[in-house]
Amino acid sequence: MKPGLSLRVSQHLALTPQLQQSIRLLQLSTLELGQEVEQMLDENPFLERNADEAPREEFGVETADAPVQPDDYSSDDAVYSSAPGSSTSTETSADSPQGDAEVGSSAGDEPDWSGDGTVDVSPNDAEWGGDAPARNRNDSEGDEADATELARTHESLTAFLHRQALSLRLSEVDRAALRFLIESLNDDGYLEDPLEELAVGLAGPDDLEQIEELVHRFTVALRLLQSLEPVGVGARGLGECLTLQLTALAADEDSEIDPDTVQTALRVCQQPLEMLARRDIRRLTQLCGDGEERTRAAMALIARLEPRPGRKFVDVERNIIVPDVIVRKAGRANGRDGQHNFIVALNPDVMPRLRVHDIYAGALRGHKGGEGHQAMQQRLQEARWFIKNIQQRFDTILRVSRAIVERQKSFFTHGELAMRPLVLRDIADELGLHESTISRVTTAKYMSTPIGTYELKYFFGSGLGTETGGNASSTAVRALIKQFVAAESPAKPLSDSQIAEMLKEQGIECARRTVAKYREALRIAPANLRKAL
Repeated sequence: MKPGLSLRVSQHLALTPQLQQSIRLLQLSTLELGQEVEQMLDENPFLERNADEAPREEFGVETADAPVQPDDYSSDDAVYSSAPGSSTSTETSADSPQGDAEVGSSAGDEPDWSGDGTVDVSPNDAEWGGDAPARNRNDSEGDEADATELARTHESLTAFLHRQALSLRLSEVDRAALRFLIESLNDDGYLEDPLEELAVGLAGPDDLEQIEELVHRFTVALRLLQSLEPVGVGARGLGECLTLQLTALAADEDSEIDPDTVQTALRVCQQPLEMLARRDIRRLTQLCGDGEERTRAAMALIARLEPRPGRKFVDVERNIIVPDVIVRKAGRANGRDGQHNFIVALNPDVMPRLRVHDIYAGALRGHKGGEGHQAMQQRLQEARWFIKNIQQRFDTILRVSRAIVERQKSFFTHGELAMRPLVLRDIADELGLHESTISRVTTAKYMSTPIGTYELKYFFGSGLGTETGGNASSTAVRALIKQFVAAESPAKPLSDSQIAEMLKEQGIECARRTVAKYREALRIAPANLRKAL
């Protein structure tokens, strides 16, 4: 093979640091955006939070309602280079189909935030999100408890049990054994590890005498633990948990439950729990030696017991959803179709109030050519681009939200049954954006509506064919399935095939397997488990 040199001209797409940041900010959630803003405030001295009201930009949120003109996309562009070292470049919007192209390096390893090379304070440096109130409102509103503080005051299961243990007169050894078992419980209140394993873990595998002593202590402590509230705590399995609760019912003299039914329920819990899960009444009746009617009553009693004693003590992480967009009804419903008009607006509470530091920018302008001037100028331009990219993020979210609300007006008026089929391409074609941009906008962004708060992705769904040649939204079909199940006879629940036939009567072509998939997504049990006892 003979080596040689050849010249080839080709085009490739590279994203500038500004557009890389724009795309990244677009897909962040509200919480992640707040963290990004805090990090940028710490790193960039030219960026500051604006606590006072300031004049808004001429192109800000207040003019976001105006139709977007083609000339307005001057700042959203990627760079085409025809050959290495070529200076020719053409800009393309970050919201265009090229927005999903492979991200390349702009010019060197360091991001180039130099822009046009100016350091003058432009009108674009005004604050963004001026309508947003202060972050912390609890300083002046002492009557309203902070959600974080309420979460911290939640009492755990272990703390509740330790508090009860203080009232017991125990020796130091027994108190230590009880404390150890309490700390070994899982969130549901079960003791998953056998007592022997707990003893071996403390004494070691070789000290058999110490292991035997610890097992004895743990056995005594387990009986004490199972006598505490909530009833069923300390059980080593579901059967023992149910048995503990039934035993407490049998010992309660004030209970209105038939004692014979409680005894039958105790015998049912001693059988394999698979039979109880399958509701095999005939087999359980034979094994327990009671009549079918009493066995049914016993199973109904077991169904009312708590399978997870520690459920109410679990400190579930409280994720408070702050909507990015707020939708409100405007005026009365139209007489022709009964639909309301809706006003779509950004939530001012989630919009950062940022601006370029005027004093630092002015000082930099007055000391041109000094040491480190180029690096500081780059930081200034970086702050400006950060503000503009945040503004572009919220403007894009607002445009997409308005398009969604316009398409799904029936849903906001009549509920899930009126949801229309909608895919990302529909909104992308309407707004002149790329599907990937719509996907980024609708991920982890929420909309507060008169009927609830929903993620923007909730309004998108595939369509099922109808007899009239149209499409029905999968969300509407799931709502219809839920409605059918709610209205079914408990003695004769609907099978998936029957639900498919009922949908066909409504003009919706839906296979039995599709019905089963939607039913499982709605967490609806199969027909044999929905059947009443």
